[in-house]
Amino acid sequence: MTGGRALVVAEDLCLSFGATPALRGASIAVTAGEIVAVMGPSGSGKSTLLHCLAGILVPDSGEITFDGRRVDRLPEQERSALRRDRFGFVFQFGQLVPELTAEENVALPLLLRGTRRAEALTAARTWFDRLDLDGLERRRSGELSGGQAQRVALARGLVARPAVLFADEPTGSLDSLTGEQVMDLLSGAAREEGTTVVLVTHEPRVAAYADREIIVRDGKATALSAALAP
Repeated sequence: MTGGRALVVAEDLCLSFGATPALRGASIAVTAGEIVAVMGPSGSGKSTLLHCLAGILVPDSGEITFDGRRVDRLPEQERSALRRDRFGFVFQFGQLVPELTAEENVALPLLLRGTRRAEALTAARTWFDRLDLDGLERRRSGELSGGQAQRVALARGLVARPAVLFADEPTGSLDSLTGEQVMDLLSGAAREEGTTVVLVTHEPRVAAYADREIIVRDGKATALSAALAP
C-alpha cells in the first residue's frame, strides 16, 4: 500500500432507497496512489458506496471528502464537473457509445473537457499500444470482443489522467482468463500513472490485484490488512 495522505474519505455514510437501507454508517479512507478492492455479497451496498464516493449518489447523512473538499455538499453541477475533470470510470459492461469508433470512445472524456478533437484523438491512440489494441482504433463496439471492449473502456477511464479511477465489477462480464488480462493492464497502467483506484468486485482473484481489501456487509465497511499483489 502506498503511504501518504488520504485522498478519498467517507465517514458514517447512510443512504436508503425508499424504506430499504443500502448504507448503514459506512466509513472508508483511500490513500493517494492506492488500489483498494471493495468486496461483499450481492446487495451488501458496495456499489452504492462506490457511487457515493464518486459523487453520483448523495448520502442521506455522513460526510465525503475528496482531496480535502466536501463532495456531499456540492450541487449537482459541481459534482458533475468533478466527475468529468478528476475522476475516471470503468463499468461491468464497458458502456461504450456504439455510434463512435474505439478511438473516439477513448477520446470522449477529453472532448467533454473541451480538448480539440485532433489533440484528443492523438492522446487516445497512445493507449491502443499500451493495452494491446493496435489496429482496432476505427472499430465500433459491435466489432470488438468482450475483452477488447473492456480494454477500450479502461483506456477511456484513464486517458484524462484522473486522480481516481472508479471501477465497478470491471471483469464481471468476462471469462476468467480475459478478466485477469484486463486486471493486469488496469493495475499496471494505474500504478504507472499514479492513479488511485477504488475497485468493486466479488471475485477474490480480482481483489488480489489491490493493495488492500474493504469488506462491505449490511451497509457497513470493514478494512482488511494489505493484500499481496499477484
